[in-house]
Amino acid sequence: MRAADVVAAALDRIERTDPQLCAFAEVWRDEALRRAREVDTRLDRRGTDVFLPLAGVPVAVKGRHGLRAAGPLLAAGCVPVGATSVPGPGTPWQTWGLGARGRTVNPWRADRTPGGSSAGAAAAVAAGLVPLATGGDGAGSVRIPAAWCGVVGLKTTSGRLPSGDRTGLAVPGVLARSASDAGLWWTVVSGERAPAGVMSGERAPAGAALPVPAVWSPDLGFADPDPEPVALARAAVERLVAAGVVRLVRPRVPLRLTDPGPAWLALRTPGSDLAGAERVRAENDRRLAGLFADAELLLTPTAPTAPHGHEGPGDRYSTSLTWGFNLSGHPALSLPAGFGSDGCPAGLQLVAPPGREALLLAVAREA
Repeated sequence: MRAADVVAAALDRIERTDPQLCAFAEVWRDEALRRAREVDTRLDRRGTDVFLPLAGVPVAVKGRHGLRAAGPLLAAGCVPVGATSVPGPGTPWQTWGLGARGRTVNPWRADRTPGGSSAGAAAAVAAGLVPLATGGDGAGSVRIPAAWCGVVGLKTTSGRLPSGDRTGLAVPGVLARSASDAGLWWTVVSGERAPAGVMSGERAPAGAALPVPAVWSPDLGFADPDPEPVALARAAVERLVAAGVVRLVRPRVPLRLTDPGPAWLALRTPGSDLAGAERVRAENDRRLAGLFADAELLLTPTAPTAPHGHEGPGDRYSTSLTWGFNLSGHPALSLPAGFGSDGCPAGLQLVAPPGREALLLAVAREA
C-alpha cells in the first residue's frame, strides 16, 4: 500500500472518531497528504533501497509545537497528521486534554480522563487513529496516559534526547500500540538498534539474560496506591515470571524512597529550596543505585489509582509512582497490565538503569 493511501485512511479515521474522542488540537490533512505523496515519490525514484524505515507511517505529535522536535521521524519517512491535545491554559492539574472539539475522553470510558499531559497522544493511539504519537514526560505525562489508555508508553533517560525543559525533568517519549512500534521509534530518534526480542537463555540488550532479575515494589516505600492497580500490576508481574521473562529477587536493602514530590515541586518553583531538593535527589539516587546493583529492573504499578472523572483527581497525585524517575533521570516504560472493575486499563511500570531503554523495550516485547 502506498504512503498516500495509508495516511488518507488515518485521516479518515480521525475525521470519523475525533468529534467524540477530542484527541486532536489540530489536524493537518492537506499537509499530511502532500508529505505522503513526497514519500511515495522518493520511493518511486530511488527504489526499495531507500532507507526510510518508517515510510508513510502516520504519526501524531504532542501539542501544537510538537513538530519542532519531529525531525528524525520526518527523515525516516513518518507523516505527521496533526497535533494532539494537552491540558488547557491555567489548569491546576494536568491529567486531561483539551482538543479542538472539547475535552479529551478516555477511549474505554468517555466519562473518564485519558491521563495527561500527553492526553490526546494516548487516546489517539489507543483508539487506533495512529500507530505512533510523540509525548513528553515531566512527571509521568507519557506513562500515566499510557497506563490509563492501555498502550505502551516510554519515557527516555534524562539527557539522552534533546529537551527544552530548563529543569531537566521533562524528556521526550512515545506512545505506541506495541513494544515493537516503540522500538522502531527509539531506533529512529536515538540511532540505537531496536531490540529484536530475546528468547530464554539468549542475551538481551545491555548484557542481560532472560529471565531478567527484577524487584517488585507496590509503593516505592512511601506511596499509598489503591489495592486494585496494585493487584493488576502484580498479576502482570506474575505472568512475566511464569513466561520466563523476569525473575523476582529480593534486594539486600528494601527499597524505601523519600517522597520525591516536594523536591520535584521545588525544582519547578522559582525561589524554592533547591538545596533540599538536591538532597532528596541524591539520597534517592543512592538507594536506587543499591537496588540496581542487585537487579536489572524495578517493577511498580504505573499509577496509584484508576482513571478519574473529568472533574479532576481531587487530592490524590496520580504522579506518585512516576515522578521520582523524572527526578532521578531513569528510563521507564508503562506496559498494559489488564483492566480494572471500572472497565479501564491499568499499567505496569518498568524502570531500568540510565541508558537502558533497549532493555525496557526487549522485556516489553517479550511481554
